[in-house]
Amino acid sequence: MTIDWNNFTPWASLAGGILLGLASAMFILVNGRILGISGIIGGLLRPQSGDVGWRLSFVLGMLVAPLLYLLLAGPVAVRIDASWATLIIAGLLVGVGTRFGSGCTSGHGVCGLSRLSPRSLVATLAFMGAGFVTVYLARHALAG
Repeated sequence: MTIDWNNFTPWASLAGGILLGLASAMFILVNGRILGISGIIGGLLRPQSGDVGWRLSFVLGMLVAPLLYLLLAGPVAVRIDASWATLIIAGLLVGVGTRFGSGCTSGHGVCGLSRLSPRSLVATLAFMGAGFVTVYLARHALAG
């Protein structure tokens, strides 16, 4: 295994992690809610009165932020080494996993672990382990 030093971005990654942690902490302090994407979007599918505005704003912010970045910083080269079928199947599996796991990677991995939730620890270990196994199988066992 080798490191692609041209695309190695530890400082940008650290800054992004700090921003995610701060945003999660601020969200729970201000709103008393966990910053989990699947829960936020799931709340839009079965809306309650007075609960839709902030959820829509959040999702809109997730959609607008990359566009603002594009305007300010210019285009970013994106390379995805997977077919459309693989991406669709992976997305569906993630969706099913968030339903069975009662939350997504951001809800369990960022917010749940920071609250020392045993359930989030188990969920995070499960999805990280499944990811490790999937990458190993896709790149080594099945790549043959």
